[in-house]
Amino acid sequence: MNDTLDHQALATWMKAAVPPCLSLYLPTERAFPQREQNVIRFKNLLRTVEAEVRQRFPEADTTALLAPLIALIDDADFWNHPRGGLIILRDRDHLHLLKVAGGVPETAMVNHHFHLQPLLQLAQTTGRYQVLCLSRDHARLFEGSRDNLVELELAEGVPRTLEEALGTDLTEGNQRGLPQGFGRASERGDAMQHNAGGISKHDEQNVDRERYFLALDRALTREHSQPSKLPLLLAALPEHQAVFRRISNNPLLLAEGLAGDPGPLDNETLRRKAWAVMEPHLDRHLGELLDTYAQRQGQGLASDRLEEIGGAVLDARVDTLLVEADRRIPGHLDFDRRLLVPSDPAGANTEDLLDELSLQTLQQGGQVLVLPRERMPGKTGAAAIYRF
Repeated sequence: MNDTLDHQALATWMKAAVPPCLSLYLPTERAFPQREQNVIRFKNLLRTVEAEVRQRFPEADTTALLAPLIALIDDADFWNHPRGGLIILRDRDHLHLLKVAGGVPETAMVNHHFHLQPLLQLAQTTGRYQVLCLSRDHARLFEGSRDNLVELELAEGVPRTLEEALGTDLTEGNQRGLPQGFGRASERGDAMQHNAGGISKHDEQNVDRERYFLALDRALTREHSQPSKLPLLLAALPEHQAVFRRISNNPLLLAEGLAGDPGPLDNETLRRKAWAVMEPHLDRHLGELLDTYAQRQGQGLASDRLEEIGGAVLDARVDTLLVEADRRIPGHLDFDRRLLVPSDPAGANTEDLLDELSLQTLQQGGQVLVLPRERMPGKTGAAAIYRF
């Protein structure tokens, strides 16, 4: 099974988790033959977590714990459709499998709770987006962030092509028409051809294009936009932009798109163009959030001091927790003594205070955002806005 990832799902998984908790993150190659290395690297991660479980949780039934993970090794169908990243969370009673767009840091950790930060970055919509590359008769969908962009496999029921959407219901003009695009008679080098009823091939192709766009919009909204809640950028020629926007009912479709034919663009060029549109949206959102933080800090309702944040988490007072990306602070919360207890920094499986603060905030209904270091309001690795 491939679980759906959002903050609500994360909070549910964390609450239900029974140690030992195994967190495996594996960047996966998509192209053949490189993707054959995915299983080999997965086996290496399994060996790492097996050794850690036996050392740190000697009372655990290691054989039963690892059995569903070992079974994946020979599951050819599971490995045949990589998306760029694989996340596996396993505790005593549960298994969560997630194939995600984009890379994840290769990690194998065993602890009393799951390793959260990469999950939080993937679950939050801030800084993430989708791009619909659209021609008259074909669609491709991408998902990206500031640093990467990967093509998604369209969900079942989302028509990739005009023919897939309309099938035998194509108009006669389209069945005999141009294989790509549509143009004026001068562009085709012939006179405009008409059917007996006086409707031109050009008009028939336009009708089919609109019917395809309508079917695509409905399915894409249902299968991709609503589950992901990510903003959608439209990359298409101006004439296709106009038609798609007129018929679309997708509330996540951004008003600003990428005008021009997306066909010749490689992934990196498309990512740069998409991020140029997305970055101002992100800046506005974060600017408003950081303004709120500064205002609340002046009222004693926000802080970047870890001791204060820990106390607020213990009292369920954190509304929004900001966590610095790619940072770990060895330590944990002592609920009985109401203290932050530092840990030995050695070892990948050392408890992470930022993970624990994030976990508790999520379970209490708060929001957790992972931000780049340069966007954090302080230098401690965390900052919080309090409810009261």
